[in-house]
Amino acid sequence: MTVDIAGRSLVAVFAHPDDESIACGGALAICADRGVRVSLICATHGENNHGERDEGWYVQRASELDAAAAVLGIGEVVLLDFRDGFLPWTDQLAGQIETDLRRLKPDAVVTFGKDGLYWHPDHIAICDATTAAVDALGDEPPALYYVTMPPGQMRRIVDEVWAQDEVTTGHLPLLGLNNPDAFGVGAADPTIVVDISAVATRKLAALKCHRSQIEGAIARLSDAAAPRLLGVEHFHRPPGSPAQSRPGILEAIAVEGGV
Repeated sequence: MTVDIAGRSLVAVFAHPDDESIACGGALAICADRGVRVSLICATHGENNHGERDEGWYVQRASELDAAAAVLGIGEVVLLDFRDGFLPWTDQLAGQIETDLRRLKPDAVVTFGKDGLYWHPDHIAICDATTAAVDALGDEPPALYYVTMPPGQMRRIVDEVWAQDEVTTGHLPLLGLNNPDAFGVGAADPTIVVDISAVATRKLAALKCHRSQIEGAIARLSDAAAPRLLGVEHFHRPPGSPAQSRPGILEAIAVEGGV
């Protein structure tokens, strides 16, 4: 039986423009399509270019984020101005996220898991800060979900592009990483698995809005391959999360334990 989630609210909290699309763009699109008010808090402009602040990226990546949000159906983007690459040392991060969550009043919050998709320090800092912010909201906080990467998903994308382009050596970067096997390493097992194949082309389109970041494999991935290679997203509730009085938003769009 389909659970009616129209009118409820979900906030995604991530570190950089493009995180929202690769981590859970499909789930965000499905929720928006089903009438959920979807918002995004992004902590930085993603302006760190090989260790230096790139003023051009500062502006460009904000514009790319707006374009991706429109594709996914995200109704409000809160783009903060914390320094990219320095989130683990940013004392005000949890407090700012808490302030924005109090205003947005979400039923659910989605952020990185403890693995940060591929152990990125900024991603792990966002997980910790968002968890602290949700914990500070009182006795009835929103449901908190951690997103992880299906093991091998990024490797399959690289292998697909290598095959179609008849490439056998070298690197095809994925969102700045040369090693596709880094995604999902050491991640917690999912308890919520969302089949997003019906909106996988939108997820890919949102990723491609981030033009400054998607050189390599993602840029060459075809719409036809998207449902097969991007069609699943993984989530889990943090250990000790309180039970919800009504079905959770992600549970309502998921098949728990597998697809």
